[in-house]
Amino acid sequence: MILNAIQSGEGPPVVLLHGLFGAARNWGAMQRALAPRFRVIALDMRNHGASSHASGMRYADLAADVLETLEALNALPAAVVGHSMGGKAAMVAALSRPEAVARLLVSDIAPVSYHHGNAGVAAAMLALPLVPSLTRVEAGDALVAAAPDPAVRAFLLSNLILGPQPSWRIGLTEIAAAIPDLEGWEDANLPAYAKPTLFATGTKSDYVLPEHRSAIRALFPTARFIGVKGAGHWVHADNPAGFLSILEAFLHDWTV
Repeated sequence: MILNAIQSGEGPPVVLLHGLFGAARNWGAMQRALAPRFRVIALDMRNHGASSHASGMRYADLAADVLETLEALNALPAAVVGHSMGGKAAMVAALSRPEAVARLLVSDIAPVSYHHGNAGVAAAMLALPLVPSLTRVEAGDALVAAAPDPAVRAFLLSNLILGPQPSWRIGLTEIAAAIPDLEGWEDANLPAYAKPTLFATGTKSDYVLPEHRSAIRALFPTARFIGVKGAGHWVHADNPAGFLSILEAFLHDWTV
């Protein structure tokens, strides 16, 4: 699948992959900061943003979409940066086609299975009555039980289009069906990726734990780890300056 791409700048290609329920536009601040030196390509993953909706969201599918799109854009090899779901897709892209991924930055996710309640969130979103009178406040109230954090609810509702015929911008049915795959992990016994790899984690996040490092190093033997102060799971949103400084340093080594 060819994904919707937002591009800016010129130079070596840097690819930005968002997380579950997100979109390419979530990377806007990072993209603007990097564009003076790089060709920055933010992608909408399948069933997200302006990309097509389709069943099947195993990470092999998502990685194949990314690589097919970058090939069509003549943007390989590229440095690939992925957050959460996008981080897992980035890992599989690097493992399956190491010649296409010059270096890899994974933001706050590990190559392991998770159970973070996304099935309940997706179910609550599907249950929302999409009637013409629906307001954003009413929609938010309906999601409180599944997503008690107001910031998370606002993030989820960024996918809701209100009006005479309210609708979800995302392929919500397809995403809901794929939650077990999206929370899981399969590396299909791929060989290790030996190029420069950085795992950037939020110091307030519990997604990448010390016990995950053995699984990470088995697949990414050159992996380095760095914590972004004061950030939770949404690292680049919680501490954009801190994340940007780490990303720029990581990319600087690639371009000198």
